Amino acid sequence: MLVEMFELGRARTGGSGCSAMNTHDSTLGQWTEALAESTGSPGGGAGAGVMLALAASLMSMVAGYTESDGGQQDEIDALIDRAQSLRETALKLADEDSAASSAFGAAFRLDPGERRDEAIRAASIEAAKTSAALGEKAMGAIEDLFWLAHQGNPALIADVVVACGALRGAISGARTNVSFDLASLTSAGQSLEQVAEADPMLWGSVERFNAAIRHIDTLTVAVDDRAAPTDKG
Repeated sequence: MLVEMFELGRARTGGSGCSAMNTHDSTLGQWTEALAESTGSPGGGAGAGVMLALAASLMSMVAGYTESDGGQQDEIDALIDRAQSLRETALKLADEDSAASSAFGAAFRLDPGERRDEAIRAASIEAAKTSAALGEKAMGAIEDLFWLAHQGNPALIADVVVACGALRGAISGARTNVSFDLASLTSAGQSLEQVAEADPMLWGSVERFNAAIRHIDTLTVAVDDRAAPTDKG
């Protein structure tokens, strides 16, 4: 069943083989227009990178509006530096995912045989590693987000919740893409048990991301009464 899914479902395969759109050399309108095309490059993984960049940007903004209380300015400044660095890294990872998606699609378009199987193995692992790197970077921002939720400017708690949603989307995207890319190795003749044994750290990242998503959900619920006070549902 998985083989048929990978053969027919081209959403993650970079179907047309066109060159990847670069986040730094295009406007937001141009990049999202490219995302809307049926090419897969950029695709969902690159979208996760952009969501991470949005989360980092919002975190930097909220921290910038937060006044120092009791000698916290150094901590605030360090948080801003981390958020701005994360924004740049996230966009870089979005572009790397676009390139990985193109290679992933090219591998699946090869004629059946040993060369195709090897190309699928290499492209699948590379794509999974790219998504895992993005997820790990996103996980590193969770504690800063918690700090902003409880110590940041209370007038911007709604922005913190939006950042939670963007960060959750980034980690969820990373989790799903890592899982999908690893499972695609079955198209090259491996079992899921063999995939797990070959790279346990990469395989285990899926559960780490699941735990991170639950962590973010806990934070979002905890501050929702402040962010959306008129919602009685």
